[in-house]
Amino acid sequence: MTTVRTTTPATPPPRLPVRDKAAALDRGWGGVSPMLTRLAAERATGILVRERGTLHLADGKVVHAESPAAPGADVLLAAHGTLDADVWRQALAESVASTGSAGTGARRLTGAEAVHRAGRRLVAGGLITAGALEMCRLTALYDAAYFALAPSSTPGRFRYGSEDGPDEPAVEPRDPDATPGGPRPVPVADLERETLRRRDLLHHIWPDALPDEVPLTREHRPAPPLLPARRQAVLARVDGIRTASEIARELGRPAFHTLVDVRRLVAAGVVAPRPPVSLTEPVPGPPGDGPLVEPVDPHITLLKRLRDALEAL
Repeated sequence: MTTVRTTTPATPPPRLPVRDKAAALDRGWGGVSPMLTRLAAERATGILVRERGTLHLADGKVVHAESPAAPGADVLLAAHGTLDADVWRQALAESVASTGSAGTGARRLTGAEAVHRAGRRLVAGGLITAGALEMCRLTALYDAAYFALAPSSTPGRFRYGSEDGPDEPAVEPRDPDATPGGPRPVPVADLERETLRRRDLLHHIWPDALPDEVPLTREHRPAPPLLPARRQAVLARVDGIRTASEIARELGRPAFHTLVDVRRLVAAGVVAPRPPVSLTEPVPGPPGDGPLVEPVDPHITLLKRLRDALEAL
């Protein structure tokens, strides 16, 4: 029998490098929009225009966000009777008109400033509380920022200062626009971190993002699952024409929350993206001369969607 003698090494092997998660959180994500991260480091003030929305920055922090895919704070306030839509429009018009007429040297308000002043007028008039206004404002901001920070095919553009000239102080009356307090800015790192968290949540529910953008149709099942009332309200508006954003605006809900419900409905097999309409024109001539079109089996379509979802995991 052969004996093999081993010697203990004098020095232990080096430890494998481990990522410091706490330090990564302190640095912020920085991977959603490098341009936005740079503007935050510069403490820039202005408007970042992206393909699917805009972000308003003040001293490197986000104070307002807009996106065609997300309803604004006015829609959220008026959804369940908290505020009448006509009252909001009147407050918005009065806030814009109160900055002064042409020739007074006052610049026109930006969209963020007009929305903020309209909200302050409503709070000063006792129509809504400051807490309800701030909650709806932050909900709409995070909702619109999720879509504004979505991957795009075109580069973003940043306009320093105000929308219509130098960042000069606007003429502002003391009452009711002089109500103390301003919109609480959101750090860019927090906004990017929340955007990534929302992306991960949607990916875990259903990895295919197609239902987020195209019209939705119902999938008829012999034994449909029992759905909560919130998802039933979304399902009731699925008609092959509306998209998830249109359903959210009609229900007066944040668009991202509606995307969560839509993806859960898709995962349950009761909703599917509407298949694209064929743009092939019929070939002129006698019947039977055109290309043969095979009917699409809905079961095969479902199996393909499940295959694509499993491959994306």
